[in-house]
Amino acid sequence: MDAERDEAVREFESHRQRLFSLAYRMLGSAAEAEDAVQDAYLRWHGAEPGQVVAPGPWLNKVLTNLCLNRLTSARARREEYPGTWLPEPVASGALGPMERAEQREAVSFAVLTLMERLSPPERAAVVLRDAFGYSHREVAGVLDCTEAAARQLHHRGRKRLADGAPRPGTVDAEQNAALLGRFLQAASDGALEQLEQLLAAQVVVWSDGGGKVRAALRPVHGRVNAARFLAGLFERFTDDVRFELAEANGAPALLGWEGEELTSVGLVDVGPDGVTDIRILRNPDKLAHYAHRHRALSQNG
Repeated sequence: MDAERDEAVREFESHRQRLFSLAYRMLGSAAEAEDAVQDAYLRWHGAEPGQVVAPGPWLNKVLTNLCLNRLTSARARREEYPGTWLPEPVASGALGPMERAEQREAVSFAVLTLMERLSPPERAAVVLRDAFGYSHREVAGVLDCTEAAARQLHHRGRKRLADGAPRPGTVDAEQNAALLGRFLQAASDGALEQLEQLLAAQVVVWSDGGGKVRAALRPVHGRVNAARFLAGLFERFTDDVRFELAEANGAPALLGWEGEELTSVGLVDVGPDGVTDIRILRNPDKLAHYAHRHRALSQNG
């Protein structure tokens, strides 16, 4: 019996990263994704012998339905969220391979934020189809609907994403990282003119404090307003905060540390005329998972 249990654990662990990747894309929250994966494990552990013929598809279906249930309640909570709601950042390696630009874009803050426009079934259809290569028939099997209905869910979801598609940006991570370095220097120096030169005319800054730390409750629009807001933000925190260039969600990121505590994660989108979107995470509840993974990766070299 112990040998069977150990084998069951090993089998589940071989799927864990993929399951987390699926749950994170569905929920936009690393903490909720880990909870959903743990719930899937409990279902797996409680399955009758012989009930699971194909572990991978079985776990995907169980997890997807767990996420659908969570999304229903999460949508209500996010409607009452104080200020801007942003997805939770994840560290490199948490979502598996990120070699292609398409893989990085699929978990970008811009796309994950747009996913909030989709109904839970639409979101599931898009994630399963686009990120995991499911056919419409396989999506229908997961969602317990007809193939035609699955196709329609995917079509509607893709259309809603396209209607709010991020402004065209670069996909060169090295260029983005270099620009982020110049951005950090200009903001830290309070060099408004230099900072403005790095920003697109219609740049937007979002900040998410979750009502727990100071953050702008509304987006800041426009080059001049954004530059002043960012310079003021850095002026308040530079003396106490150590900044570090890192990676989150497959893109260059700016981390802010106060001692050993991670207090902010900032990500930027870059277009032909400069930085188009800046998203700053300050809600401590959304930084814990990233901080833990980042420290672990740093310690392992």
